[in-house]
Order: sequence, then structure tokens, then C-alpha cells
Amino acid sequence: MSGSGARAAYGMVSGVLPADTTEDVRTRGAGVSAQVAVLPVGSFEQHGPFLPLATDTLVACAVAREIAAAYPVHLLPPLTVSCSHEHAAWPGTVSISAVTLHAVVSDIAASLRRSGVDALVVVNGHGGNYVLGNVVQEASARGERMALFPAAEDWEAARERAGVVTSLLTDMHAGEIETSILLHAHPEFVRPGHESADFTADDRRHLLTLGMSAYTESGVIGRPSLGSAEKGKALLASLAESFEPYAALLTSAPGRR
Repeated sequence: MSGSGARAAYGMVSGVLPADTTEDVRTRGAGVSAQVAVLPVGSFEQHGPFLPLATDTLVACAVAREIAAAYPVHLLPPLTVSCSHEHAAWPGTVSISAVTLHAVVSDIAASLRRSGVDALVVVNGHGGNYVLGNVVQEASARGERMALFPAAEDWEAARERAGVVTSLLTDMHAGEIETSILLHAHPEFVRPGHESADFTADDRRHLLTLGMSAYTESGVIGRPSLGSAEKGKALLASLAESFEPYAALLTSAPGRR
């Protein structure tokens, strides 16, 4: 591989995959009362003609990196394929079943516990991964420490702080928020076209039955033209602040949660 090719490939990997050694993990774990792992979960699905199929994974990783920069957590590599069945009408989209995603996340949590990491935060970048809520509910009922982040309230706080104009209802897919985060974290992956791709469809009550193609031809539902790198930076900063109560909850003494 040429020098420029090697640099490009390394930049792509280092932006998504953690570079810790086992000694880094050992050292970090020795300095905390309870170890917390952070697992980004994305997807591989259409995001219109200007954002990559890996958008949700890139967003989840960007959020997870912000968390890891502010808190002593064990950052895991992302799950890159998840439940994107509503996007099946577009080429390139790949899905696994909810049962499979449930099993994979549960297995990861169990493996972490065996190695001394008792708490897991799932950072979800794809709204269609409904089953992740069930994974967390079931784990918590068994007395295991797990959380799902960000909640809708965390996104709303981030939206307001960043000056994102579009509501969470309208900004459903490949809109202002996702475009802004990628313009900040991975501008090299944003192609021309988002400036004129706005499309809204607030009434999507039959989405699970009909899929996304019943509501948009382009694959976009939102206002990507309003996206900016500045908004993306502010969104991530707000989410990192919103993580503090999650960290406190997961590292508190048993019986005090």
C-alpha cells in the first residue's frame, strides 16, 4: 500500500475503531470503582444520495468517542449491521433480525462481566433498533447493569443547545442532526446534494407496515440543508454532558441506584 493509501486507510479505521491495548484497559480499570463499557450500535442502511450507508455507525461511534474522552470507560468497537428492515427498498441496506441483535448484545455483556466489566452502555445510532430497549430492560430485571443511550430527552437537549431548527419528529432520517454530526466528525464522507435534499413527512403512522419507501423517494426525511459542522460539534458536546447521570447510576454502590 502506498504511503497516501496507508494514511487514508488508517484515518478511516482510527476514526471508528478504538486503539487501546490490553494494558490500557487494565490501567484504566484499576483507577475506577466500577468498570463501564460503551458499545456503539449503528446500522448499514440507505441515507439518501449524500450520506454513506454507515452513517448510523459513524454517528454512534462519534457519540461514544465523546463519552470516552470525558469518562474512564472501556470503548468497544461498533456493531455495524442491525435492524434496518424498513429501508430494504434501497440498494445496499443490510439487516439482521431483532433476535440476532438481542443475542449479540447480550453475549457481549456476558463476556464483559466474565472479564470484570460489570456495566454496559449501549450507544444506539439507529432508531429502528427497538429491541435494544428490551435487552436493557431484561438485563436490569436480572440485576445486571446496563443502559441505553442517548434517550429522546438527551437528543432534545442536544438539539436545543446546538440550535438545530428541525424537531425530532421531522428530523427522522438523513436530516439536520445526522448531516451536522458527519460534517463535524467525518466531513470526508458527506457528498454534495444535502443542500437541496430537504423532504418532510411528519405523519408516518404506518411506517412499520409499509416501510420508508411509502413516505420518501429519496430516502431522506428531514432538513439536511440546515446541517453544519458547528451544530454537529455542539450536539456531541451536549450528549457527552448528558452522559454524566448514566455514569453515576452505573457506578453507584449496589442498593443505591
